[in-house]
Amino acid sequence: MSTVISVRIKKEIKEELEKHGIDIDQEVRKFLEELYLKVKAKEYVNSWIELLKGVKPSEEGFSERSVREDRESH
Repeated sequence: MSTVISVRIKKEIKEELEKHGIDIDQEVRKFLEELYLKVKAKEYVNSWIELLKGVKPSEEGFSERSVREDRESH
């Protein structure tokens, strides 16, 4: 589903962009789609931060011991 938005710009700007072969509709659409992706990414990062706030950090040396145990078990 899509919706229509309308934007007013100076006639001079529109004419200059069109003179240089720029598709204004496509550029505005592309900009808004990229902005949407950035907003969604920020939402996901913020939700991950909230989720990880409740996780306590591993104790000192945990990774080293874990890797060593794994290697020695084979």
